[in-house]
Amino acid sequence: MNKNKQKITPYLWFDDQAEEAINFYTSLFNDSRIVAINRYPEGFEEGPLAGMTGKVIHAVFELAGYQFMAIDGGPLFKFTPAISFFVNCETEAEIDGLWAALSEGGEVAMPLQAYPFSPKFGWLQDKYGLSWQLNLAQSEPKITPFLLFVGEQDGRAETAVNDYTTLFANAAISYLERFAAGEPIGTEGAVKQVAFTLHSQPFLAMDGGQVHPFTFNEAISFYVDCETQEEVDHFWYALSAHPEAEQCGWLKDKYGVAWQIVPAALGKLMNDPDPEKSRRVMDAMLQMKKFEIEGLERAYKGIER
Repeated sequence: MNKNKQKITPYLWFDDQAEEAINFYTSLFNDSRIVAINRYPEGFEEGPLAGMTGKVIHAVFELAGYQFMAIDGGPLFKFTPAISFFVNCETEAEIDGLWAALSEGGEVAMPLQAYPFSPKFGWLQDKYGLSWQLNLAQSEPKITPFLLFVGEQDGRAETAVNDYTTLFANAAISYLERFAAGEPIGTEGAVKQVAFTLHSQPFLAMDGGQVHPFTFNEAISFYVDCETQEEVDHFWYALSAHPEAEQCGWLKDKYGVAWQIVPAALGKLMNDPDPEKSRRVMDAMLQMKKFEIEGLERAYKGIER
């Protein structure tokens, strides 16, 4: 399992199938487990989250030692191939097994077969809509988030990666390949693939062309675990580019990628065994855009302004 705490965690927004999906995914990958599932309490019988009582309000799970988070948030956002997960498979048996399981009930974007860049590769959306790229290669890391810049964002992958690697510590670009003239897809000079790290965590990205019926949205966000208010402020003010998207620690950057900037203190306060304290923290959290640790702590203690 992950020995080091993950700084940046992909956060998956499901309609109401998070627990089913988590059980499915953890059954497919070795070195996988459900770390925690927190559920909506009583009181969600009406309103936009009607019927959510008992559903997943926050879950943490690991696939091949890589951490994910998830929520049942209702039908507001749907997964798109703009963010997928690139999986290196060591053997043909492994890639064939994952492909069979993940493709059942899903949609194939690129068939599982040999390509000039891989002896065996396939790209699909599973039955929950989540996108995966499976690649036959005995290399690490096992699972890597892959950002596809399309539509209005096409051609901006390099700029985005430069911004992100400037913002995060222990960040660097390790590989960048551009589209050459005359290639059947992609614009000459645009990013064919870029590999980079943020806080020592691997990411991949590429420019995917103009004509696609999808782009980034809040269905997949990146949850950034922050130790201090200074760190929260650092990421929030650098990333947030759409004030209308700001709510409860969520923001959207100028490329359309969604992030959650969350102080570690929030989880500690929310998970207090005293339900009245945790309820006060939740109520305060729901009123915030950028999280303020001092305000959360006041709510926890029952101190009014």
